[in-house]
Amino acid sequence: MFSALRSTSPTSKPKLPAGVRIYAISDIHGCADLLEQMFRVIDADVAHSEPHRAIEVFLGDYIDRGPDSRSTIDLLIERSRHRNTIFLRGNHEAFLTEVFQDPSRIADWLRVGGLQTMISYGLSPSLSPDYEEQVALVKELILAMPRQHRAFLERLRLTYTCGDFFFVHAGVRPGIPLANQQEADLLWIREEFLQSQTDFGKYIVHGHTPVRSAEVLANRANIDTGAYATGNLTLLSIQGSSLLAV
Repeated sequence: MFSALRSTSPTSKPKLPAGVRIYAISDIHGCADLLEQMFRVIDADVAHSEPHRAIEVFLGDYIDRGPDSRSTIDLLIERSRHRNTIFLRGNHEAFLTEVFQDPSRIADWLRVGGLQTMISYGLSPSLSPDYEEQVALVKELILAMPRQHRAFLERLRLTYTCGDFFFVHAGVRPGIPLANQQEADLLWIREEFLQSQTDFGKYIVHGHTPVRSAEVLANRANIDTGAYATGNLTLLSIQGSSLLAV
């Protein structure tokens, strides 16, 4: 079911606590159908492997770009009622929060995938709304978005740590202790993090920057495989020091 990933990790490998199995998914971007497929894979694997404690960690960017952001959030909320789930914030959720606070940001958000999100909530915005339309669109979206969806977005965490693993949307800034990382870096960083070969203090599992297939390096694993564009949503399973992907 799962395939082993090639790794350049050192001899001393990061580990999870005994009995814990983590399933990590990043950058769903409105691909509700692919998310449902991954749920079935997780459920089958849990039934087969029977871990003492299974934790599902979602690394952000649930919305935008793909066809069905609304259904994606519905699925995640329903999943949280029956499974041990951790939901992190992505830069797209952060962008939407900024739009709620400042309607003038909506035109920029629409151009980076927000249009698809608004359509999924039944709205039909123009690509270049004037200020009056911007304000009206934000009000319409707030009214169209179920209360539990707003609550879901407000409760998103920035990071999650378990054993030797640190889960985050985009990455971390090299040279800065994990406890002192800035939100902007956790949600947006790319090259400084991706090019770094430093030991970050924990093994970083992230998304944000699409790759053709999930990659495991000595200090980090990237599991964003561009689901909305490729149809490939990657699921990473971690138990002990073993990292496996499907």
